[in-house]
Amino acid sequence: MPTRSDKRAGEQAHEQAAPWLTSGELDSWMAVVRLMTRLPWAIDTQLQRDADLSMVEYMALAMLSEAPEWTLRMSALAEHTSTSLSRLSHMVKRLESRGYVRREPDPADGRFTNAILLPDGMAKLKSAAPAHVAYVRHLVVDNLSGERLRRLGQDAERILQRIDSPAR
Repeated sequence: MPTRSDKRAGEQAHEQAAPWLTSGELDSWMAVVRLMTRLPWAIDTQLQRDADLSMVEYMALAMLSEAPEWTLRMSALAEHTSTSLSRLSHMVKRLESRGYVRREPDPADGRFTNAILLPDGMAKLKSAAPAHVAYVRHLVVDNLSGERLRRLGQDAERILQRIDSPAR
């Protein structure tokens, strides 16, 4: 049975075996890091300014709008929005106070809680969407050729699959 020190030694060997990034790899990686940091900030700023919604709030409303009967389990909504259940719970509480969603026990299994989009939430989403889509087009979609955008989406999916797969 492996011991804790065996695991540490294996991790250290893996770290030592990983080659440093080349100059070109480092430049590309740093561009990705800046994009991951600045794109969500830019989108969040636009949504806050134009719709008084955070990016995560907008995403939650959008995910609920696409769900059957505008309803999702909180755990599924957390996954769709890449948010912890704790953070999502606080955010949904804010959306509830604004009359955009409500929470109720899942009728299929009362151990779970559903988030339900309300008509005022759908109206808020519909009013926010045009400016949001225009900004996304401006920043990303219209800034890339169709082929480059398709490849960016494929590359993003490939990285997400690696993130979501069990660690090796």
